[in-house]
Amino acid sequence: MRKNSIKNIRINEEVRKQLQEIVMHELKDPRIDPMTSITKVEVAPDLKTCKAYVSVLGTGDALEATVAGLTKAEGYIRRELARTVNLRNTPSIRFIADDSIAYGVGMSMIIDEVIAQDESRHTDTATEEMSID
Repeated sequence: MRKNSIKNIRINEEVRKQLQEIVMHELKDPRIDPMTSITKVEVAPDLKTCKAYVSVLGTGDALEATVAGLTKAEGYIRRELARTVNLRNTPSIRFIADDSIAYGVGMSMIIDEVIAQDESRHTDTATEEMSID
């Protein structure tokens, strides 16, 4: 099975959905932030290993604590994944911090600031032109 085959893409998405369900509804670890999301999953073609990218809406410390909590609960998560997803092998999971959501929010805020500044400049020049006439 190739890494980008249709089957591998479907497996990645199904594992991502199930990991998200397990993290949101079944884990009780206080280190895991309630605003945690699994953004992407890459299952190896041999189904032995899996990289799960984790994002937390909050501080960098919350992201580090969440990744530590998920890594500690990897055995339980893997057992629940084996129960819900029917695969030949249940992959071992490596949780990786993903700050793409925080980066996107930051970029969106910068864009909003630039738009507001641009609109204020256009408003200022329009009022100056009216006062000149």
